[in-house]
Amino acid sequence: MKRVLLAGVSLAAMGLINVSSAHAADASLPAKVPGCRGVVDPYKNYACLEPYLGTTFMERLVNYYRLEWGHEAAPADPKAPPGSRADWPPTPQSIPPMPFTEWPYGGTTNLGVTRASSVDSPLMAALGNTSSGQWMNDNHIQVYGWIDPGGNLSTSTVRGGNAPAAYSYNPNNVQLDQAVIYFERLPDTVQKDHIDWGFRVAPIYGENYRYTTAYGLFSSQLLNQNLNNGFDIPMAYGEVFIPQVLEGLLIRVGRYISIPDIEAQLAPNNYMYSHSMTYTYDNYTNTGVEFTMAATKNWIFQLGITSGTETFPWHVGTKIANPDPNPLFPGTTMLKDPGAQPSVTLGVRWSSDTGNDDFNIVSNAINNGTWGYNNLQWYGLTYYHKFNDQWHISFETYNEHQNNVANLNNPVAVAAIANGGTPFSPQYMPFNAPGGAYCSTATAISCTASFQTFLAYLNYKVTPLDNISYRAEFVNDAQGQRTGTKTRYVETGIGWQHWFSPQIEMRPEVSYYRSLDADAFNGNSNLGIAPNKNFAIIGAADMIIHF
Repeated sequence: MKRVLLAGVSLAAMGLINVSSAHAADASLPAKVPGCRGVVDPYKNYACLEPYLGTTFMERLVNYYRLEWGHEAAPADPKAPPGSRADWPPTPQSIPPMPFTEWPYGGTTNLGVTRASSVDSPLMAALGNTSSGQWMNDNHIQVYGWIDPGGNLSTSTVRGGNAPAAYSYNPNNVQLDQAVIYFERLPDTVQKDHIDWGFRVAPIYGENYRYTTAYGLFSSQLLNQNLNNGFDIPMAYGEVFIPQVLEGLLIRVGRYISIPDIEAQLAPNNYMYSHSMTYTYDNYTNTGVEFTMAATKNWIFQLGITSGTETFPWHVGTKIANPDPNPLFPGTTMLKDPGAQPSVTLGVRWSSDTGNDDFNIVSNAINNGTWGYNNLQWYGLTYYHKFNDQWHISFETYNEHQNNVANLNNPVAVAAIANGGTPFSPQYMPFNAPGGAYCSTATAISCTASFQTFLAYLNYKVTPLDNISYRAEFVNDAQGQRTGTKTRYVETGIGWQHWFSPQIEMRPEVSYYRSLDADAFNGNSNLGIAPNKNFAIIGAADMIIHF
């Protein structure tokens, strides 16, 4: 039945392509503005936008979707100030058809290229003539988001058996991937004459919560209940922009997406529906303070002080009873999360004058690296190159490791886990706990677990509303700590990102995964089912409806 439903959703989505956009920006409406009588088109005369939209909330909401259908951008306001500094590198990409305009670097509102109230939102357009909408506009506050349903057909059959692929955890399934709403104020980083401020709170609900969960914030949904759908707030921060420091300094405080990364948790920020394995086992969020300074138009430097990765400051130093002292945790008490500790992030970014090349070199959330809840010692880089207006590549490589990881080949370490002698024993985390390591020798009680990746996307802009992305990657989970299987992986996939308008997009794709040294697919450690396949072929598609 799920296969039939998925097929029906796909056919319905494909049918939308044939909907004519000939009347998308035309409407016969009463005149309220000189020159806007009869048939009006805000793309030809921006002053006609308000007469086109109408008066009631629902009328304005529907008309805004109708207005943008078949277009690659909203109508341009001729009175709007420039969207970037005049001497800044040119913006390399556009939305649509790409998932971003600036090359991603994270941890900051993009410096030199961000204006307040600059997000194109049907909801904000619908609220525009209400008192609350006018108040938000006056204070540069926006509320917007999206709904993202999707589904997949897979060679795996076990519940959870698509893992270690992501984000389609359950094979042959239709699901709500994520429903997201942003409450935000963007600081104006283009201007250089006054200090500005901003904030963002971004709740998420759906299957994708399992990839954003941080230990200590709503984490019992995943770690104690293993719920299929859950709630999280992957971003909740405030920030201050100080333009008088060189070319600008932005200070962000709170929980935010880790730097740098090609991909991100939020669906619209990715080339494809699925995520690479590189991103799946990466740092996701940090909580703390991040300083981002533009020294020049080409060089940006970042410094972060956080409580680790996917953990919260209130876990720092918190201890729990240890009922089974052992060589790994010998005391009668142990840290609830040894990875929750002061950590440092350092990053440097260089962009060419043309904007066609961009490097980011980062060490993320560095501390003593001891086995913790995603206490990933991340060292890596991203690189982007734009060949021309149609072609560009994105490349990422990193090595992450953890120290003192319990050795699953050692009977003493295995007994310590089983008897409650580690913070991640099933007595405390019955589901989705951090994995142990398959160390090279059985005599060691623990070892360092390393994870190395190489990822590339090749992207082709077919039309202003269509992008084709080809993904290839190599992953080495050298001790099996991240994926649960000690093996190397290769993965490749191709996806089509088609936009019906700036507000509605779909992303069909197909990917092939192979574990080279052991079976890694069609298993579920939470259910005690060992993997029995060394490959997975997954066809998938989603539809993102922005509001």
